[in-house]
Formats: sequence, C-alpha cells, structure tokens
Amino acid sequence: MQATTSFTYHTKIRDVFSEMSQVVVGQDRLLNRLLIGLFTGGHILLEGVPGLAKTLTINTLAKVLELDFQRIQFTPDLLPADLIGTMIFNQKTSEFEVKQGPIFANLILADEVNRSPAKVQAALLEAMQERQVTIGEETFVLDRPFLVLATQNPVEQEGTYPLPEAQVDRFMMKVFVDYLNREDELAVMRRMSNMNFDYEVQPVLGREDLVAIRDEINGITISETLERYIIELVFATRKPMDYNLRDEARYIQYGVSPRASINLNLAAKALAYFDRRDYVLPEDIKEVAPDVFNHRIMLNYEAEADGVTTLQVIDSILRKVAIGR
Repeated sequence: MQATTSFTYHTKIRDVFSEMSQVVVGQDRLLNRLLIGLFTGGHILLEGVPGLAKTLTINTLAKVLELDFQRIQFTPDLLPADLIGTMIFNQKTSEFEVKQGPIFANLILADEVNRSPAKVQAALLEAMQERQVTIGEETFVLDRPFLVLATQNPVEQEGTYPLPEAQVDRFMMKVFVDYLNREDELAVMRRMSNMNFDYEVQPVLGREDLVAIRDEINGITISETLERYIIELVFATRKPMDYNLRDEARYIQYGVSPRASINLNLAAKALAYFDRRDYVLPEDIKEVAPDVFNHRIMLNYEAEADGVTTLQVIDSILRKVAIGR
C-alpha cells in the first residue's frame, strides 16, 4: 500500500511546540502525547503531583489551536447537570429550555476527575464515547474536535472515587507527568517569579487544519509485520505463559482490552508523522506502548506486595516479545 502522507503541516506542528515553549517549560513529552490524542481522536488521562503545569499546558494549547476550552473542577458534590447541563424553566415563555453545561467545548480539562461519584463519571462517559450528551429528551452532538483531558493526583487518595474500569479504558493513553529537571525548573522559577511576565501566545493551527492533519496521519503505512507485533504485545498481557513470561504471569490479573491494539496503532502512526516518516518503525510502537497499556493492565495483590509496578511489567513484555514471532 502506498502512503499518501504529504506532511503539509509538519512546519506548523513544530511552530506549535515553539509557541508553547514561550509559556510552558520542559513538558515536550506531555505536549507530544496531547497532540497525539488530539490528532487521532483519543482522550488522555494525566497523573502527576500538583504544580507540574498540567492545567497551564492544556489551556495554552487551546489558545495555540484556537479551540474552545473549559476547565471543570471535579468535587464530591458535583452533579451530572453541572457537567452536561440541565432543563430550566423560562418564565417569559412558560416553557422549559436547555441550558448547556461546560462539556460543550473542544478541550475539556476534567481536573481531579476521581473526586466525583460514579453518576458524574457516567455522564462524562457518554460524552467521551459517543461524542454526544442527552439533556432531558434531547440529544446534542458535541463539536469536533472533542477531547477530554482528565487529571488525577496520585498523592491524595482520601475522599476519592476510583474510576470504573470501563471509563479508564476509554482513555487512549495514561500519561505520567514527572518533575522537571534542574535546568527546566530554574527556567520556570525565573520566568514565573517575574510578576510582569504575561506572554500572549499566537494561534498556529485552526480546526480545519486539525482535520487535515488527521487525514495525513491516516495515510501513514504500518506493515503487516508490525500490525501482528502489536497483536502479540496485546496477547502477551492476556496469556503471558504462552510467551514464556512466567514472572509476569504471577502478577497480571487482567490483560489489555481490544482498544489497546487500536490506540497503539494510531499513536504509533502519529509518532511516525511527527518524525516526518510515512511508515511506522518498531521504535514508535515501543515508545507509546507504556502510555497505552499502563492503565489497562490490572495487577493482582501479589504484585502490590512485591512492589512490582505496571510499567515494570510492560517493560519486560517489550523486551521479551519478539517482532515476527
């Protein structure tokens, strides 16, 4: 199959990173994953301690891409109507009318999403999966692009409601946001301690550009060998003993879902596109596999007792499962 990718927007994507760097320091990997999700239609779950510029990054990205942005702070008393909207009575017309909620935007930051109960998470679930919401008896299709970027704080667990597995699986990737290195932290300190700092980012891409970029990524070629490699990685999480992963088999309770293979394929194509290649390499798959798999593999209590993490299990699978098996 011949690739049809022309890389028309490659320079503009580099400009997005350049413009973002005027405000956000040291989060290139986070921005990379956000763009992968945006260009391929996948939602992103972010996990990291407070103060790592997660909200600033998403807000700035919305400005650079000229997209509508809404930040929703999830709290224990949040109601579904606070998220999607509700019916209100108009006294002038003596009729009920729809008041749309903050979910009607292009980029949604669901801040501390695990702090709200199941009924609120269920309301978010329909929007994420169906790209639509139902208010009363009326269904509304959400604008495209539509991307949910949810954050979790790994430090505080008191007063939280663990996300249902069905909802977690609907996130394309779970990205761990780590501390900055010394030089980046120094740059942030200098920049933000200047009380006159107020850089206004300039738009680089528009909505029509995002649709065109998605079409170009769709033209990236992935060989049958690498397609089968993705499937082998997926099955290695489900039946590790078939792959001589004896140690890993002790710890895995459930493997990844079929969404993992789909999202790994899409993410690898996006990485190839960013590198201006019209074909996927094994390195592309290996680079994004931890982000695609880490929230889908369920470990058992023995893994917790032995201090084994999901990322360690994924690393073992990537090292031991051969291409062209």
